[in-house]
Amino acid sequence: MADPHILSTLRSKRDQMEGAIRAYEKKIETLRRDLAHVNATLRLFELNGEHEVFPVHMDLTRLFKRGEIHKICQMALAEAPEGLDTRELSLAVIQAKGMDESDAVLRIAINYRIVQAMRMQEKRGRVIGVGKRKGVRVWRNGQS
Repeated sequence: MADPHILSTLRSKRDQMEGAIRAYEKKIETLRRDLAHVNATLRLFELNGEHEVFPVHMDLTRLFKRGEIHKICQMALAEAPEGLDTRELSLAVIQAKGMDESDAVLRIAINYRIVQAMRMQEKRGRVIGVGKRKGVRVWRNGQS
């Protein structure tokens, strides 16, 4: 049988080692986060000011007149009685305004604006949300 003094020493050493491991794991998490921020900052400075690679922020608030998104969506929905999903409506809005169709960030921002506008029109009974297609809301005119 082992000496009780040896057992207590080994247990205290084990506890110290577990504490050190936990401290190092926390430090590793912090360093990983810091590294991600440094890498993101490096990407910004490596662009050398090329606007094609790093697009300028566009304020969508002033880009559309009041009710314009809904009008464009209504015209697109009039041509499709089965309904269109938010992505298809977004493409219709982008084409109607003559914007860059390949800009993914712009498409996502317009998707959010379309959902907001269509939800308000749904409350008024002008459009109907008819479910989802591939995880995206499908809209149809409310008059049909």
